[in-house]
Amino acid sequence: MDPQDTPRSRRTAFLLSQLGALASSRFAERTRELELTPGDAGVLRLLGRTPGLSQRSLADRLGAVPSRVVALIDSLERRGLVVRVRSTTDRRNYELWLTAEGTEVLGSLRQVAEQHEAELLAPLTGDQSAQLATLLGKLAAAHGLDNDLHRDISRTESQPGRPDGQ
Repeated sequence: MDPQDTPRSRRTAFLLSQLGALASSRFAERTRELELTPGDAGVLRLLGRTPGLSQRSLADRLGAVPSRVVALIDSLERRGLVVRVRSTTDRRNYELWLTAEGTEVLGSLRQVAEQHEAELLAPLTGDQSAQLATLLGKLAAAHGLDNDLHRDISRTESQPGRPDGQ
């Protein structure tokens, strides 16, 4: 029987789940070395890409209640990684900006993420890695997933959860 004629494996979702759990666990270990949680890392990455993002917009992107985001930003602000600045266009809002130290930590985080991805994809060739990225990107887009943040959709739809989805 030709392999193309066989029915699709019903284990694809299971394998994606297993690999996702493995990748998430290993990434959490790596971010812990930087004294960050995966949620902290996601917020820093997002603020690096969209400086001046409002707390409200951040809460919307995270799928979290605004009060939870306040606590997360309080923690990052206490560590000197993020600063809140009153919006000049709407005084009711705060804009979020990385500090110089936050930008430095983001640079370290990029190196950690690149090493993490390289190790995870090491069994694949360059072409296979590119094909996998294309296919996963297509699946993520079809399911409305955010390319910048990890969200626990089941948690955010049913209850206010932690912004890091953990």
